[in-house]
Amino acid sequence: MDLNSFKSKKITIMGLGLHGGGVGVAKFFCKLGARVLVTDLKSKRELAPSLKKLKNFKIEYVLGRHRKKDFKTANLIIKNPAVSPNSSFLEIARKNKIPIENQTNLFFKLCPGEIIGVTGTKGKSTVATLIYKLLTSEYKKVILAGNIGVPVLEKLREIDKNTIVVLELSSFQIEDLKKSPKIAVITNILEDHLNRYKNIKEYAKAKERIFRYQGPEGFLILNYDNKRARSLAKKAKGKVYFFSRKKSFKTETYLEGDEIFFGNKEICKTNDIKLKGRHNIENILAAVTVAKIKKVPSEKIRKVLKRFRGLPSRLEFVKKINGVFFYNDTCATNPQATIAALNAFKNKVILIAGGAEKNLCFEDLSKEILKKVKVLVLLEGEATERLKRKLKEVSKKSNKVLPIKIAKSMKEAINFSFKIVEKNDIVLLSPACSSFGMFLHEFDRGEQFNKAVLGLAKKGVH
Repeated sequence: MDLNSFKSKKITIMGLGLHGGGVGVAKFFCKLGARVLVTDLKSKRELAPSLKKLKNFKIEYVLGRHRKKDFKTANLIIKNPAVSPNSSFLEIARKNKIPIENQTNLFFKLCPGEIIGVTGTKGKSTVATLIYKLLTSEYKKVILAGNIGVPVLEKLREIDKNTIVVLELSSFQIEDLKKSPKIAVITNILEDHLNRYKNIKEYAKAKERIFRYQGPEGFLILNYDNKRARSLAKKAKGKVYFFSRKKSFKTETYLEGDEIFFGNKEICKTNDIKLKGRHNIENILAAVTVAKIKKVPSEKIRKVLKRFRGLPSRLEFVKKINGVFFYNDTCATNPQATIAALNAFKNKVILIAGGAEKNLCFEDLSKEILKKVKVLVLLEGEATERLKRKLKEVSKKSNKVLPIKIAKSMKEAINFSFKIVEKNDIVLLSPACSSFGMFLHEFDRGEQFNKAVLGLAKKGVH
């Protein structure tokens, strides 16, 4: 496939979105001289931040609806990952034999460099970023892109055959993959996105595509401690590497005592690592496995791990005010992620949670909340109501009562939390739910948290 082949072609982009992916695709095709049409069910007002980024490009827009004709006359349809593959408009394109791509699959077809793909329910952003930093210590040309907020197609012109591309990939992005990366990492498979998939088996099947097309020369890195991820090894065609928080004859990378090993050789001590939380040990083990496959020296790995402090919005320390610690974990959009966040702290926390529905089970989270949470502040949303009901049910069984406050805004949640805190308390935003409804997306939710916390400091509270 040649980039010049897109010149003057009619490209219909289905779903502009607000995370930057649709914007990146639109820019990419405009720069290639294609005739670009963007169609999205959201309104002009809702899409204003994305439209602003495209104001200098010649694009036709159909917003607030889709038109059948745009799926009959295009040369190519680019589907946003959030669009269901069962869309009736995509079916129109199929009947008219119009090719349908998503930007990830298109990138795989066009990319001349080596691709390392990272997916999983939790930890993929941290693992992908850490792999990027580890490889940068040894290789001259490494690029980080994908679901982490860097549109892949925008990076294409920077890539040659000597470039290593580290891609964070969501299940939505890899549903249509027809090619697998040479090195594929699955951090874990936990219950998530059950508003999109029928059950966790279907969700896990979507994750499998990251290694489905590997040959004997491929590498698949799996979390041995996660049963669903571990079970995928039997389907692998390439070499499988396991990582684990326990030493085993099956694990190449593991934790023993307070030391991380690869192939029975010490890499570093956990005391040297800045990241909080047991789950981040797993993330480090996954990244170290890739680094060692790529022959990064252990000394360079140690130096990177000692400096790496994690990513924004993932157990991010925001501020200490009057002896109270505020942490932003807005990227915890499923119950297991919030459980991991709660387990990162020894003391009980004031938890801000709740939001939009993904049809996930709140049983285990409810039990953990009763153990680890001092006061629960819930943001309004459909999933919030279900979480409340489950908490009530679990509380009744365990004979425990937990104070709960419903907040109509992030500012209200922060102001209430600050009124009830004591010195050395922790206020943690870790929602366990999607963000839509009260917020544009999870990062908007996190930004509003940070803004509200910093607003307390500006009032003269230090």
